[in-house]
Amino acid sequence: MIFVKSEKEIDLIRESCKIVKETLEFVGSKIKAGMSTKEVDELVERYIRASGANPSCLGYGGFPASACVSVNEMVVHGIPDHDTILKDGDIVSVDVVADKNGYHGDACRTFCIGKVSEDVKKLVKVTEECFFQGIEGLQAGTPLYDIGARVQRYAESHGYGVVRSYSGHGIGREMHEDPSVPNYGRPGTGVRLRAGTVLCIEPMITMGNWRTKVLADGWGAVTVDGKPAAHYENTVVVREDGVEILTL
Repeated sequence: MIFVKSEKEIDLIRESCKIVKETLEFVGSKIKAGMSTKEVDELVERYIRASGANPSCLGYGGFPASACVSVNEMVVHGIPDHDTILKDGDIVSVDVVADKNGYHGDACRTFCIGKVSEDVKKLVKVTEECFFQGIEGLQAGTPLYDIGARVQRYAESHGYGVVRSYSGHGIGREMHEDPSVPNYGRPGTGVRLRAGTVLCIEPMITMGNWRTKVLADGWGAVTVDGKPAAHYENTVVVREDGVEILTL
C-alpha cells in the first residue's frame, strides 16, 4: 500500500533529509585515498548522531554498519571494513539514511577518489543525470513506471547498463515502503502517483552488463562482469504540479 504523507509528515521527513544531505556533503569534503571504508562509515555515524538523528542502516535486517559504502564494481550494500582502502582512481558510492523523530531520509552519492579515468567520470556524471531525467515531468497523476522508463532510455543512450535487481522505494516511518521504483520500465504504465507520495529515486548504472551477484556476506552486490557501477539517489515529494527534492 502506498501511503500518501501529510504536510506535517513531509516536514518531519524533510528534517531527516536535511541531515542526510549535510552528512553527504561532510563526507564529500573528507573522503580521500588511503582512507578505509570503515573510516567513511565512522564519519557518517558521527555526523548523523551529532545532528540528533540515528543511522537507519545500522542493524537494519542485520546490516552491521551506519552506511553502505560500495567501491568500483560494488553496486550497492557494501559493508564497510578496515581492510578495504580507497585508492587513487576509485569511485565509491556512499548511501546514507537518517532517522529523526521517527521518519527517515535517504540519499546516495558516488564520489571520485583522486584522478579517476575519463570514462569512469562520465559514468558517474551520467548516473546523476539519470536521476534528473527520471523526475522530468513527474507530478501528481504521472504513471509510476515513467520514472524508470526515462532513466533507462537516458542510460542506455550512453551505452550503459541499468541494474534490474535493485530499485528505489517509498519512504516515511519505514526506510523502505511501497511502491518499488525500478530504474527501467514501459512508459505510461504503473499506478498513477498521488500528490504527497514520498519516493527515493536512485539510478544504479553500470559501465557494462547490468547483471549483478550478491557476495558471500549476503549484502554486497557487484557487477557480474566486474565493471564499475555508479549510484545516485534523492528523496523526493510528488506535488500537484511537479516534484520537490528533499535531499538537495
